[in-house]
Amino acid sequence: MTPDPSLSPPTPLTAALRVGRAAAELEGWIDAHELTLPPLRTFVLPGGCLCAAQLHIARTVARETERTLVRLAEQQPELEPSVLRYANRLSDYLFVAARVAVRMPPPWGGEERAYRPCQPAEP
Repeated sequence: MTPDPSLSPPTPLTAALRVGRAAAELEGWIDAHELTLPPLRTFVLPGGCLCAAQLHIARTVARETERTLVRLAEQQPELEPSVLRYANRLSDYLFVAARVAVRMPPPWGGEERAYRPCQPAEP
């Protein structure tokens, strides 16, 4: 009987392959969701509904993790690049998922709010 390789302890190579596949899967999900969304023409404010707000918080945590990994990669060049790619794709996916969540039917959805810069006061 041949042992199942997925049950064996990961080596650096198999772990990198798994992370790379996971990043590619996130990219596929991003692409699929973006087909259902209107194009972004301005910055979007976080929030809109509870689910979207929570996804934006998760995105913030993922972005901070990505920044930490970038600093780590500067000190540890042997860090697998697919880990950085996955962290980047994860935060992008969470942003797109928040845009999808806001469009869910009531009572879950809400309204996507565009950032509008303040107009300077007239003298």
